[in-house]
Amino acid sequence: MDYYVIIPVFNEEKFLATTIKSLTSQTLKAKKIIIVNDNSTDSTQNIINILVRENETIDSITTKSEQQHMPGSKVVNAFKAGLELLDTSFDFIVKLDADLILPLHYFETIASHFKGDKAIGIAGGFVYEKSKHKYWVLNHPMNKDHVRGAFKAYTKECYYEIGELKSAMGWDTVDELLAKYYGYLIITDDTLHVKHLRPTGHIYSKKAKILQGTAMYTMRYGLLLTLIASTKMAILGKNSSTLYYNILGYFDAIISDKSPIVTVEEGVFIRNYRWTSIRKKLFT
Repeated sequence: MDYYVIIPVFNEEKFLATTIKSLTSQTLKAKKIIIVNDNSTDSTQNIINILVRENETIDSITTKSEQQHMPGSKVVNAFKAGLELLDTSFDFIVKLDADLILPLHYFETIASHFKGDKAIGIAGGFVYEKSKHKYWVLNHPMNKDHVRGAFKAYTKECYYEIGELKSAMGWDTVDELLAKYYGYLIITDDTLHVKHLRPTGHIYSKKAKILQGTAMYTMRYGLLLTLIASTKMAILGKNSSTLYYNILGYFDAIISDKSPIVTVEEGVFIRNYRWTSIRKKLFT
């Protein structure tokens, strides 16, 4: 299968070359790799220049956005800028972070999942991070059927049917909910151990955390679901302030009259899906 990889980067001088090495060493190689340098202030661009010279599969583009690292619109806008350089002659498209080491057979395995079941729309592996004892351990605080935003692979059909990625916090949750809405399956493969070189969320600002609550509002969760989801996040993340900031963001979205990122019908599906999942966990 043919696939493209788009890598949004912001000040990734420390890890980018390592990530690219693991990508270009894949047993199933990408048709094209686009590195999107989004307003980096370190030597990231110099590294990109070297990578482009050394590998004809790699191209790059630069974009300008806010310098502060913000999950959501910043990374999605960079991804979309990279996508504009590509045609639609691919079987699946990958959004990849620049601080990962992929197992060598990663995309060969992803391709086999997509080929084996046409209903699969999104696929990925699992994040492993170094513990304080320097062991690589699983870091996956969310549902096991959730593919982390750091390495999402979408079939072409799924990507365009869900309306592409949303330029907002929560893009890597709403994409899967919309994929389910349109009848696609989400596959996570626990044999694919992706090494994450930077601890999850360690550079997220308070503003970014508030946007979690804003995202729940724009996904039409409703207040009760937002409270439940935020409490779960606080418990799993062992950080009680998560609940506070999420609710703050939710009410801020109400006050500022934020526009939802899903339709009314999609919102009904999302709430019903979430409530069904909660009931299953409570009564099974």
